Amino acid sequence: MRIDHGNLRALAAVVREGSFERAAVALNVTPSAVSQRIKSLEDRMGRLLVQRTVPAAATADGQVLVQLAEQTALLEHEALNRLGVADDEVPHASIPVAVNHDSLETWFVEAALLFSARTRATLDMRPEDQDHTAALLRNGAVLGAVTTLADAVQGCRIHALGSMRYVATCTPAFHARYFAQGVSAATLARAPVLVFNRKDALQARFAHRIAGREAWQPPVWWVPSTRAFVQATLGGLGWTMNPLPLVQEHLDAGRLVLLRSRAWEDVPLYWQHWRVNSEVMEALTESVLSAARSLVRRRQRLFPGPVHKEDVS
Repeated sequence: MRIDHGNLRALAAVVREGSFERAAVALNVTPSAVSQRIKSLEDRMGRLLVQRTVPAAATADGQVLVQLAEQTALLEHEALNRLGVADDEVPHASIPVAVNHDSLETWFVEAALLFSARTRATLDMRPEDQDHTAALLRNGAVLGAVTTLADAVQGCRIHALGSMRYVATCTPAFHARYFAQGVSAATLARAPVLVFNRKDALQARFAHRIAGREAWQPPVWWVPSTRAFVQATLGGLGWTMNPLPLVQEHLDAGRLVLLRSRAWEDVPLYWQHWRVNSEVMEALTESVLSAARSLVRRRQRLFPGPVHKEDVS
């Protein structure tokens, strides 16, 4: 059975863009043409490939073909460049990758800069919680992902990156108001907490380490922005777990303090990508591994701070 590459590209565009209309714009064709290509591919395969939802999504069978489409587009672009026949009419390869918000705000842009120095390809960076980026690999939406999943997704290679260090912080005034008697189940239940979104479990894990598994229902501020997290913490809105690189200077200056000693959590991160024999993917992986050297890897002094000073692993 042979598959028309134009139909494959249409399928990948619909899933990537989330609708037939936006896919048509990306492909520079009409929505009717996109619809016809998807119908032709579904007829050829004898099964439904796209869920006509908002946004549109691939079915389980469609995910297999989306993976094929993305990998084929990458290899085609690479082959044309190696042959020296690529021109301005040939679109540059754009590699879809899933990256958690905190990595985007701290170290991953360095990976993009290193990658741009080695290739003409670009990155289509899709933000997602680090505990959920692997799902985008499984459904074929991305070719690579920064994830907390230590087990390789089927068909993928995995590389350990190190750990992102998160610290539980608040302002000195907030600490004096809510934690003057210590950090306990009772004080945590009264103190407002900042949470990124419903997928963010960092604050709950930290609280459960202290309070056990008893019900924990504090006042919650939902703040879906990494930078706004820091601003809200500095403003005294609540306590939260912030990436250390984003709050180090505030801790050093005393604008923020730790909730208690050992008030941190190291979250291991991994780079996973589809097994594809590609120089572009190899360059991306090397760039990611190089940029990730700033992550926690060995025993080091956490930072000088007003709450405690100690060496940690």
